[in-house]
Amino acid sequence: MPAQRRLGMDHEHYDWSPLVNRSRLNWPSGSRIAICIILNLGHMEWSPPPRSLTPPLAGGLGVRDFPDYARLSHREYGHRVGVFRVLDALENAGFKATVAMDALTAENYPFLVDHCLGRGCEIICNGVSSSQMISSQMSQEEEAGYIRTSIDALTRATGAAPFGWIGPEYGESSLTPQLLSQAGIRYICDWANDEQPYRLKSPHGELFALPTMVELDDVVALWNRRVTVGRYRDMLKESFDTLYEDGARTGKLLVINLHPWLIGQPFRIGYLNDALEHMTRRGGVWTATGSEIVDWYRRNPQVVE
Repeated sequence: MPAQRRLGMDHEHYDWSPLVNRSRLNWPSGSRIAICIILNLGHMEWSPPPRSLTPPLAGGLGVRDFPDYARLSHREYGHRVGVFRVLDALENAGFKATVAMDALTAENYPFLVDHCLGRGCEIICNGVSSSQMISSQMSQEEEAGYIRTSIDALTRATGAAPFGWIGPEYGESSLTPQLLSQAGIRYICDWANDEQPYRLKSPHGELFALPTMVELDDVVALWNRRVTVGRYRDMLKESFDTLYEDGARTGKLLVINLHPWLIGQPFRIGYLNDALEHMTRRGGVWTATGSEIVDWYRRNPQVVE
């Protein structure tokens, strides 16, 4: 579905829907806000394959020649140490993580797969690796093969086909939503344009967007924009407070993408604990996995008035 320049929307992935024109969204038990925490377990390759698009990845001490041990080991800290610290923080605050796992993590870290499943996490697709991002430089066949590699790896590792997807660095081509739907994916977290789920158009079955609040992504805030960790904690709290207040009129959604190599550092985790406890201190908060939120939404569709 390539983009076509024309008046109004220049693509056909969804219908434009202003929030003020929608009927009230009611979450379970009258909750004002649904919160989904995505825990991103992406593996950074030593040497990505030729012709793959490697995004500028955070971590380490700046760009260095191969092999960049500082960046590689910094990011693997999340798989070895940080993930357990962040999972503990989420569990203590009453959250079940939605773990975004790439194919190389699923294949090479079976302990992490079993550990996340044992803690009740949902595991969704995160592409092939952090080092390989979907882009329009891929042919349709190459992208479809990339998507199938990711889905098949998680299916083998977990014993069940994944329902959700978040691309490495939020990367997509103009064909990605349709190719994901055709491969059996039912919700996508790459879009950042709403505070509620919404339906995407697809001839291959139901497909939904579960919008991520990109500015609260810890890599975007702490690494790319150099926000201090104290200010980041306050951003999480302030975002929750505003959405909670707005939720008195209609249900709101907060999806946060976290990376354990970054937020799982010992000097940052306390700030995350504080923010999570702030969110669950009040009533009317539904902490859920991505699939739980999408399943509820599809059974309680919104009507655009």
